[in-house]
Amino acid sequence: MKKVVKIEGLDCPNCAKTLEIELNKLEDVKNAEINFVKGKLSFESDEIEKAENEIIALTKRVEPNAKIITKTQKNNKLSLLIDLLTLFFGTILGVLVLVFENRLPLWAFWLMFVASALLLGYKTYLKAVLLIFKGIINENLLITISVIGATALGEYMEGLMVIFLYTIGKILEKLAVDKSRKSIEKLTNLQPEYAVVVREEKEIRVTPSEVDVGEIIIVKPGERVPIDGVILEGNATLDMQSLTGESVPVSVQINDNILSGAIVLDGVLKVKTTEEYKNSTVSKIMNLIENAQDKKSKTETFISKITRWYTLGIIVLAFLTLGIGWAITKEFSSSIYRALKLLVVSCPCAFAISVPLSYFSGLGNASKNGILIKGSNYLDALGKINLVAFDKTGTLTTGEFQVEKVESLSEKYTEEDIIYLASLGEQYSLHPLAKSIVKTNKRELEQIKNVKEIAGKGVNFKYNKSEFFVGRKTKEENVSVEVFENDKLIGKIYLSDTIKDSSKEACTELKNMGIKTVLLSGDSQDKVALVSKELGMDDFRAQLLPEDKYNMLEQYKQNKENKIAYVGDGINDAPSLTLADVGISMGINGSPASIEASDVVLGDDNIKKIPLAIKISRFTRKIVWSNIILSAVVKLAILVLSLVDITGMMIAVFADVGVTLLAILNSLRALYYNPNKKRLKTKEVKTKI
Repeated sequence: MKKVVKIEGLDCPNCAKTLEIELNKLEDVKNAEINFVKGKLSFESDEIEKAENEIIALTKRVEPNAKIITKTQKNNKLSLLIDLLTLFFGTILGVLVLVFENRLPLWAFWLMFVASALLLGYKTYLKAVLLIFKGIINENLLITISVIGATALGEYMEGLMVIFLYTIGKILEKLAVDKSRKSIEKLTNLQPEYAVVVREEKEIRVTPSEVDVGEIIIVKPGERVPIDGVILEGNATLDMQSLTGESVPVSVQINDNILSGAIVLDGVLKVKTTEEYKNSTVSKIMNLIENAQDKKSKTETFISKITRWYTLGIIVLAFLTLGIGWAITKEFSSSIYRALKLLVVSCPCAFAISVPLSYFSGLGNASKNGILIKGSNYLDALGKINLVAFDKTGTLTTGEFQVEKVESLSEKYTEEDIIYLASLGEQYSLHPLAKSIVKTNKRELEQIKNVKEIAGKGVNFKYNKSEFFVGRKTKEENVSVEVFENDKLIGKIYLSDTIKDSSKEACTELKNMGIKTVLLSGDSQDKVALVSKELGMDDFRAQLLPEDKYNMLEQYKQNKENKIAYVGDGINDAPSLTLADVGISMGINGSPASIEASDVVLGDDNIKKIPLAIKISRFTRKIVWSNIILSAVVKLAILVLSLVDITGMMIAVFADVGVTLLAILNSLRALYYNPNKKRLKTKEVKTKI
């Protein structure tokens, strides 16, 4: 059995990773994972209650600051207040010690000094001691050694300033990370708290998971639609921004499908559910978001691995600095002081916090815009894409056929009659072409008996003493339906698929970004060529079977410079979606197989979101590398200045804390990045094919 609980008080990813390793050593705990950015701990166990108690006990030993928040426990909001109070009293006591240093008895000075140092950093020292007994060395030990070392050298003010600035920094880091968590949770918090279901003519409030398929639910203004369904009564305006990223409200009416997660702005809707809650749109989105951070990018994984050994390496380097400096200068005090400054300035917090936070901010931004990316590794890969291959029907086109032209070949019948006669036979069919013809008919249909369907060809039926056939007997390239009376062709109905409004804009924007576009379709040569030309694509292939599309992608991938995204919606696209560097599927009309096989899901099937996803990825990658470079350059510069005695230990601490805070704030830019903010919207005309 798996359980997810909230964990608070972890102030860095290294601490989270250390605790995660220790938790997985517990006998009753399996697959424990801590998501630092979201502040959540997931684990599996055959005895959940026992495992939970063991986790709580171990967490107290390894991370005294951390606390497991279960459903039966209330979030303790006093921790920040306690931190601020101890910081305040520790600072006051420290100031008094330093001001009256020469006037205090020796015992009073040391009593007040130690009390001040403990109040300012007792958590840091305690963690350093507890972890070192477990063979774990991290930044807490670096700071503890620095404080003790500065004190031993008689640099009392610097000793207190080191722990004061470090503690201030940790509090500010915690506030910044908490703010980012709340921002991301706000963007992705689609889950409805309840559903109002009609049972025995009474409206009952239940949890969404208790509602069965086919039940009637009521959704009122201001409420979030809890489960996917079809509207039976009422009309309303919906806020779909949390699902699709579109700020313009959408109007819905009777017989319209409605997605869970949308907010009803006005009107009351009676909805018949078409999915269980676990299979509804909002549940799928929440699952994708919850699992997204578990798949880390290569950069994030590298930073996570290197920081485990980084601290130990810094301590070794500090001892080398001490030894070499002492050998050259013959001055022990100045040499150890340089080594202590190296320990302080080299804390890995800026790297360890900002990189995962940047990726999670990018994922949150994409989710806000209706783009569901299944992991930061896929977000990272999106930014490298230089070729996008598209399926046609249902991806670039709507997949819904429209009657384009009706041709009567008999003086006996008008064009309207041809539509009516075809609709008589097609009214019982589920075929997309049949539905489009019946939708076009404007006359009331008679109920016809003895309708016989001929698989793959059409339907036969009798009407007004004549025998009619509706279907195809010829081999025309165009999409058409023929109508025969007593084996005589009396009319033709020509239908066409429609290019999505967003297709041309998406392809144009991808081209402007330097990304090639190709069309891979199973449709006929002339239709695929027409769509490719209309959308300005770089290349196309027609009459492809699923294995042919797969083989084409393999050919493209033979060029190692190609980083390919494949966009599709059908079950036949699943192999290609899996093979591509990034597979992109449709969230509404996409088949379950294509959604499962893909790495990115477009919540509203709008392929205009593909360029946006790539831009968010590229921006996030810039943020990640700017944080890495900023942190490395500043730390290296301060380190050099410290080693040549131009700067003191306080500047080293200030630089470390300052760089970490700057990196955190820079990471949050990925959450609010909007490349289309200043662009003017253009209206496009649908193109028939």
